[in-house]
Amino acid sequence: MSEQNFDLVILGAGSGGYAAALRASQLGMTVGLIEKSKVGGTCLHVGCIPTKALLHAGEVADAARDSARFGVKATLEGIDVPAVNAYRDGIVASKYKGLQGLIKARGITTIEGEGRLTSPTTVQVGEHTITGKNVVLATGSYSRSLPGLEIGGRVITSEQALQLDYVPRKVAVLGGGVIGVEFSSVWRSFGSEVVIIEALPHLVPNEDEAISKQFERAYRKRGIEFKLGVRFQGVTQDENGVVVTLESGETIEADLLLVAVGRGPSTANMGFEEVGVTMDRGFVLTDERLRTNIPGVYAVGDIVPGLQLAHRGFQHGIFVAEEIAGLNPIVIDDINVPKVTYSEPEVASVGLTEAKAKEKHGDAAIATYDYNLAGNGKSHILETAGSIKVVRVVDGPVVGVHMIGARVGELIGEAQLAVNWEAHPEDIAPLLHAHPTQNEALGEAFLALAGKPLHGI
Repeated sequence: MSEQNFDLVILGAGSGGYAAALRASQLGMTVGLIEKSKVGGTCLHVGCIPTKALLHAGEVADAARDSARFGVKATLEGIDVPAVNAYRDGIVASKYKGLQGLIKARGITTIEGEGRLTSPTTVQVGEHTITGKNVVLATGSYSRSLPGLEIGGRVITSEQALQLDYVPRKVAVLGGGVIGVEFSSVWRSFGSEVVIIEALPHLVPNEDEAISKQFERAYRKRGIEFKLGVRFQGVTQDENGVVVTLESGETIEADLLLVAVGRGPSTANMGFEEVGVTMDRGFVLTDERLRTNIPGVYAVGDIVPGLQLAHRGFQHGIFVAEEIAGLNPIVIDDINVPKVTYSEPEVASVGLTEAKAKEKHGDAAIATYDYNLAGNGKSHILETAGSIKVVRVVDGPVVGVHMIGARVGELIGEAQLAVNWEAHPEDIAPLLHAHPTQNEALGEAFLALAGKPLHGI
């Protein structure tokens, strides 16, 4: 039995955990970082990074398939899935090596093994007791399923989808949120037939309704089928494929069923409740400063109710390290955390939707402008359709930006600055946007809301 003592002990080395460790070490704390698998967590190894690599491979496939339209004679001979996977795994391995080096260089002690909270100041890892003046819970999330829907065989989650060594002929996707539509995008680019099943009325249902409708038109144009407002009932499988039954009685035959109904908090059997941490359906409850009900114990990332995004966890980790150090960091509400869906087309948003803005401020107090990317030179060059919708308070700040189109995720940085800094369109209108860029579309929307549209009516 051994004991190690640190200023800060972090249980989990995903986005939130390692960000807390890096910032705390910068601030002069000694840090013990506990991880049962690999530092980097879901995002690096089975989430953000590998899926975006597959999406880029899909983009290349689409470009090759359509190259003649640009005067380039290229031929798409097929998808070499093992080579695609090697490309993806090389990126992950490089980022993992870099992160390991950074953690080592910062003097952070990494403790390998499954940790369990045993008191407000101690985590047990095997026979080792790790003690900290403060403890951060950062245990991440797992792919959820539905009651009675067992994962196995041809019924898979995103983790198994990443390991496929072939392109399926047809895939049924249960869930039209971010994970479901991103994998649908990849498979369609690779040549698969795809049908998405979503119980809510729209795909990407958390986005502004106008964006969701444009997204559905784009997916319909790509040949991706979807069934909205209908619930899953059951699935059977054999060596040839799956048969999915909907509550309407309709059946869908496919090679695979991807279950993409969200992620649950990885908190079971971690000792949290036994120590007295207040929980709700597996989530750790905190105040706005990410403090649990137990002094000195904090929680970050996917186990805290709200958006489950890697960059939210990353921001949480930095916030907690600075909070412990007494720097009094600024709280960022979830509504003002940027969101990006990396499909084709991309969707990016930050702040209030039009409906939420009107609910908060009243219909008459809200003005919107929807700029069609057809008027943007760079978007025309890229042959992408879409729009940028800006929501403002009349005579007040920008409270929401909602975008759809190829590469619009790269525009979210400016959008989140405008929203979080409570900028008025009149403040932004004089600022230049390089030409030709898609950034100009944001500029045009701000100009229009400031009452001086340059190209719009």
